[in-house]
Amino acid sequence: MSKYDGEQVLVVPRAAFEAVGAFNGVRMNPQDYLAAFMKPGVAHYMDRELAEESPQFKQIIAYAIFCYQGKVLAYSRTSKGGEARLHDKMSLGIGGHINPVDGLADNVETYLAGVEREIREEISFSGEAKQELYAVINDDTNEVGSVHFGVVHRFELDSPDVKPLEKKLASMEFRTLDELAGPLYERLETWSAICVDALKQ
Repeated sequence: MSKYDGEQVLVVPRAAFEAVGAFNGVRMNPQDYLAAFMKPGVAHYMDRELAEESPQFKQIIAYAIFCYQGKVLAYSRTSKGGEARLHDKMSLGIGGHINPVDGLADNVETYLAGVEREIREEISFSGEAKQELYAVINDDTNEVGSVHFGVVHRFELDSPDVKPLEKKLASMEFRTLDELAGPLYERLETWSAICVDALKQ
C-alpha cells in the first residue's frame, strides 16, 4: 500500500529547472519558471511515493503567503500534517501539491486551479485578497528541498479574519516581520525563512 494512498503529484524534470536557471534560495522571476515548466510535455503527474525519493524530478508546490497591514500570517505545523519532516516547525506557506483533479498536467490554468483548491482546503478568509505571483524557492541542501520547488504567491488581505480549516495548522496568527526575523526565526521551516529574508529586503 502506498504511503501516500497512490497520490499523483505534478512534477517537472530537474533538467527543466536547470535550463531556466538552477539556484538555491529565492528568485524574483517566477513567471520565467512557470512558463518553462508549463510548456507541452514538460510537467507531468507522478506517483508521490516515487517522487519523494527521486531528486531528478521537482514536485511543484504552491506556497501562498498572506499579509495584512505589514504583518504575515504564520502557523505551527502539527503532527496531523502529511510531511513528518516538517512537524513542529513554524510556517508561512499555505498550499501544497498540484494533483490530477486540477486538470491536465502541462497547463498554467491547471496550476492556478491547484493553488486555489489548496487554499480553499486549508483556510477561510473574509474580505478582498489581492494576489501577486511573488517568487520561486529552491533548496537542494536538504532531502525535503531536493525533491520540491516552491512557487510563492503573495496575498494582500483587507481583513485579518483568517481561520484554519485543517487540524495540522495550529496557533495561526499574523506576525510582524521583526518577530519572524528575530525571536521566531529559528523555528521557521526553511522555505518560510527564505520568504522572511525576501520580504525584509
